[in-house]
Amino acid sequence: MPTYDFICNDCEKRFDVFMTFSEYGKKPVNCAHCGSAKTRRRMTKVRIAKSDESRLESAADDFSGMEGIEENPQALASMMRKMGNQMGEDLPPEFDEVVDRLEAGQSPDEIESAIPDLGANDAGDE
Repeated sequence: MPTYDFICNDCEKRFDVFMTFSEYGKKPVNCAHCGSAKTRRRMTKVRIAKSDESRLESAADDFSGMEGIEENPQALASMMRKMGNQMGEDLPPEFDEVVDRLEAGQSPDEIESAIPDLGANDAGDE
C-alpha cells in the first residue's frame, strides 16, 4: 500500500498516510497531529534505483573536464563528497577525515604525510 506525505495547513506538521490507489483522492485525510481536515499533499522527490555502474558513470560525467583537480583541494573534496554520496554506501571514518582536511585546504601530499597508514588495507599491506 502506498505512503502519501501530507502537511497540515493548521499546525504545519508533516505526516504520512497509508492508503490504496483507489482510496487516494476519495478518502478524507485528517492531520495525524491535530486532527484538522485542512491538509494538503506534500510532493516528494522521486528516487530511482541505479546500478553501481550507472552511479559511477553519472559521477564521471559530472566531473569530466576537471584536469588539475589535485591542485585544488577544495574542488577535490567536493568531488569526493559527491562520489561518496553517489555510492550510497557507508564509507569509513577515514574518508570523512580526508575530505575534511581537503576542504580545509590541505594538499593530498600533506594528508598522506599526516596519516601515513591511510593507504593500508585490512590485511596490513601497504
